[in-house]
Amino acid sequence: MLRMSKLTDYGTVILTYLASQPGRLHAASEIAEQIRVAPPTVSKVLKTLVRGGLVASHRGTKGGYALARPAERITVAQVLAVLEGPIGLTECSSNPGQCVQETSCSVRGNWQRINLAIRRALEDVTLAEMVQPMKPQTVRVAPPKPLRRASATT
Repeated sequence: MLRMSKLTDYGTVILTYLASQPGRLHAASEIAEQIRVAPPTVSKVLKTLVRGGLVASHRGTKGGYALARPAERITVAQVLAVLEGPIGLTECSSNPGQCVQETSCSVRGNWQRINLAIRRALEDVTLAEMVQPMKPQTVRVAPPKPLRRASATT
């Protein structure tokens, strides 16, 4: 199963909170209280977001955190790259040269194609769009087809 980390999940919640109230600075303690996440965790994620250039930190008595640029200019792909690292379903999708079978792999091109489609989808969604409430969609997934076993002939 492909899944982002809990810290990345918290990071998207923090960013959407900041995006929902632009034009003001937010204390880490306020953010933690509003999103109901422990203050040390919020501080840790904020530091990563500041290092990644998505959030700006302002010092002083009236300091706090705000988005480093408008929410319309921050994509979900950028958020994931800052919090998780390069987007890649397989090692060769994000870090070429890491797999010894890379040059002879028969599925590498297809994995890269899938990775590109996912990356494009993530680049198409901005933080501004993430702020907008959306009704959950029911996704119907067909059960996997049973594997056919080869019959033995005697």
